[in-house]
Amino acid sequence: MQKGQLTRSAIIAQAFDTATRIGFEQLSLAELAASTDMSKSGLYAHFKSKEALQQAVLELAIERFTAMVVQPALRQPRGVPRLRALFEGQLEWIGSTDSGGRCLFMALGQEYRDRPGVIRDMLVRALKDWNGIVVRVAADAIQDGSLGADEEPRQIAFEMAGIVMAFQQSLKMLGRADAQAMARRAFQSLVTRGKRTA
Repeated sequence: MQKGQLTRSAIIAQAFDTATRIGFEQLSLAELAASTDMSKSGLYAHFKSKEALQQAVLELAIERFTAMVVQPALRQPRGVPRLRALFEGQLEWIGSTDSGGRCLFMALGQEYRDRPGVIRDMLVRALKDWNGIVVRVAADAIQDGSLGADEEPRQIAFEMAGIVMAFQQSLKMLGRADAQAMARRAFQSLVTRGKRTA
C-alpha cells in the first residue's frame, strides 16, 4: 500500500471513530485535519467534499461489519446456529471498539431517516443487504426444522432487529448491566417458540 493510500485509510479510520460518537453531520473537516496532523488542504487532497468523506466512512463501516459479523456467522452450520451467530455478532459489534461503542448504522438511520441523498441511499442498501442475509438464514433454519415450520423468515428478521435495537438502548442509554442477558433470552424465546408445542 502506498503512502497516499495509508494516509487516506488513516483519515477514514479517524473519521469513523468520530462519527460513531457524534454522527455524520457534526464531522468537521477542520477538526479531523487537526486530529490527523494534517492541513485542511491536505485533507481536501484526499476528499473533495464532506460527503465524499462520509461515503468512505460508511463503506468502512460496512467492511468492518461484514468482517466482524457476517463472514464468521456464515461459516457456522446452517439453521439456528448460523442465525444465532449473526445475532451474537451484532451484540459484539455494538459493544466493540470496531463499532466505536455504538452501531453507526442505527445512528445514521435516525440521522438520515428523512434526508434523501447519497448517504441515505447507501445506508438503505446496506440495511437491505443485512436484512436479506438474516431472512435467508432464517429461511434455511425453517427448512431444516431448527425453527418452527409456521415461522416466517421476514418476521424473524424483524423481531431480531427489534431485540438488537432494544439491546443497544438498554446498554448505551440506560446503562443496564443485564442488557446482554436480556437480549439473549429474547432471542432464545424467538427461536424456540415454534417448538414449544411440538
